[in-house]
Amino acid sequence: MGAKLYFKFGAMGSSKSAQALITKFNYEERGMKVWLIKPAVDTRDGAALIRSRIGLEAEADRVVGPHDDIAALFRALPEKRDVIIADEAQFFTPEHIDQLADLVDEDDVPVLCFGLATDFQTHTFPGSHRLFELAQSITEIKTVCTCGAKATVNARIDGEGHVVTGGEQVVLGGNDCYVAMCRRCWKKRIKREAAERAAAQR
Repeated sequence: MGAKLYFKFGAMGSSKSAQALITKFNYEERGMKVWLIKPAVDTRDGAALIRSRIGLEAEADRVVGPHDDIAALFRALPEKRDVIIADEAQFFTPEHIDQLADLVDEDDVPVLCFGLATDFQTHTFPGSHRLFELAQSITEIKTVCTCGAKATVNARIDGEGHVVTGGEQVVLGGNDCYVAMCRRCWKKRIKREAAERAAAQR
């Protein structure tokens, strides 16, 4: 009995989805059966498609709705699966994370979750928060800011290229909507843009 719940997190552009799909390939290359899942809220590339920025893609075996019981869905599968890989795990509910943890504990199935830790305002997503509480293995997938420092902020950008500091927590988008930045550059840019707006109004 050695299965674990893994959380592999990183900022936007850190190749989380690519890592998830590479992990899927590695398991399948060894003859193991993977159950690939994603949350229903993530419709950026289509309802079931998981796509990375570097071109890797695969159809999810299951798109999980907000009221689905992941443990029940897994146990009802007609064919045994050896591992669960979950992409965009930040969008799962805390209850979903509890269900995945139950599968680790009760069914001895390893679960690997890939996703963001925080939103564009640096607040933890509910699903990610629960993963930090429950995961037995937590790994950061690092990426860098344009200044060379480690990027930790998923800065949301509007159509004119300005940093957005308010709004809904979940707004789907890729490089057109988000830029990974270090906290220092993020704060400096917000301050600079606020000063520019104030100057333009004088």
